[in-house]
Parts: sequence; C-alpha cells; structure tokens
Amino acid sequence: MGKIIFYEDRNFQGRYYECSSDCTDLHSYFSRCNSIRVESGCWMVYEHPNYTGYQYFLRRGEYPDYQRWMGYSDSIRSCHMIPQYRGSYRMKIYERENFSGHMMECMDDCESVQDRFRNPDIHSCHVDGYWIMYEQPHYRGRQYFLRPGEYRRYSDWGGMNPRIGSFRRIMDYC
Repeated sequence: MGKIIFYEDRNFQGRYYECSSDCTDLHSYFSRCNSIRVESGCWMVYEHPNYTGYQYFLRRGEYPDYQRWMGYSDSIRSCHMIPQYRGSYRMKIYERENFSGHMMECMDDCESVQDRFRNPDIHSCHVDGYWIMYEQPHYRGRQYFLRPGEYRRYSDWGGMNPRIGSFRRIMDYC
C-alpha cells in the first residue's frame, strides 16, 4: 500500500493531507500544494481534478517545493497510486492514429525518440506495463502516464500534440 502526504507550504509546513489511495478531487483538503512527501509507492499527481492537466510522476522521497517534481505551479488536485506490474513491458508505437502507418516495438526505456526512431511523433500506441512519456528527450518536460491498454490518438494519454521526446518504464515500487 502506498502513502503520500501533501503540504500547503514549502519544506513540509502548513496544512497537510495524508492519502493512501486514488483521489479524483483533492481541493477540499488543501488550497495549494508546495511540498510532497512520498512515504511508499509510486504516484502520479495531477494539476486538475479527475486526473487531468499537467501530470507528475513521484517515487518514494521528499519534494520540498514544487520545482523538485518539475511542477509548473502549486496546483495539485488529484492523485493516482500506480499499482505493481508483474508482466512484461512492451510498447508498440505507430506513426499515425488508430494503429496505422509504420509500427515500432519497444521493450526498454528510450532517452531520445528522435535518435532511436528518426521521428519524434507518436500518434497511437499499444502498451503492456506502466510507462511515462516525456515531451522532451532525456526524460524532461511535460509527462504522460500510460497504463496497460490501447491509445488510439495522442489525446487519449493527455497529449497536446504527438511530439514525444523520451519514455521509460515504471519498474520501481518503493
């Protein structure tokens, strides 16, 4: 079981809320979030309710201010605990929507989609395992959480466009 603690102020000060399960709307527990302590598990936290807006992957550790989790603001309004995955990790990525066009298969992390596949645009994918896609190479920029399943277009994973710079598997469950 996971546990995450949200604090209104930096350095784990002010009003706080402890959470050990998914929550679609955190706004009644705190007005802003400037620090987070992850005591166990891996989590995705979201800028808006219902798992929307900017997404941030957090593993066990301390985040004394929102810049430490690469946050763009102090707004966190929903969270999702990432369950352990025991199967194989595989991602089939396609150059067009609805699984059409050229397909490439990945079973490991990719630090630069452009360098590896010559095309940084991913329009659809089929996913086994839990993955994080990043807007920029070297695991930087906006993040997108992908759970096992099919994504017929980039908007299905919350993408604003098909440009993906890197991706990695979520394999550590502290």
